[in-house]
Amino acid sequence: MGSKCWKVVLIGWELSSAKDTTSKDVLKPKITWTKEEDETSLGNSCALNALFNRVSQNVFKINNTYTSAKEAWNILEVAYEGTSKIKVSKLQILTLRFEALKMAKEETIEEFNVRVLDLANEPFTLREKISDSKMV
Repeated sequence: MGSKCWKVVLIGWELSSAKDTTSKDVLKPKITWTKEEDETSLGNSCALNALFNRVSQNVFKINNTYTSAKEAWNILEVAYEGTSKIKVSKLQILTLRFEALKMAKEETIEEFNVRVLDLANEPFTLREKISDSKMV
């Protein structure tokens, strides 16, 4: 996704509007859009396309009604990461699981290593990292 697309995800986008003869806000005809409005709209379309093409059908069904890439992104963030309270709760659970991690008697070192790495990588989905000192 290009920088223009990502910028629209970060700052948002709305259809351009203008005042009519009665000073009422109305949608601005696309033919009268400025170059910047046109590029921002294109960035929004690009971002929506990228988001919609990279999610499962079930998530697409939830998200396909949004016309703003920022709105669609916010829904995906909550769906995959949860709210900040849920994120903190997930991190606490991961910390407890990590602290309770022990190698089973019948487990090989390789199997245990895979479990440790899987657990250590889980916080990345929440945009967090377990410090190396905690890993040791």
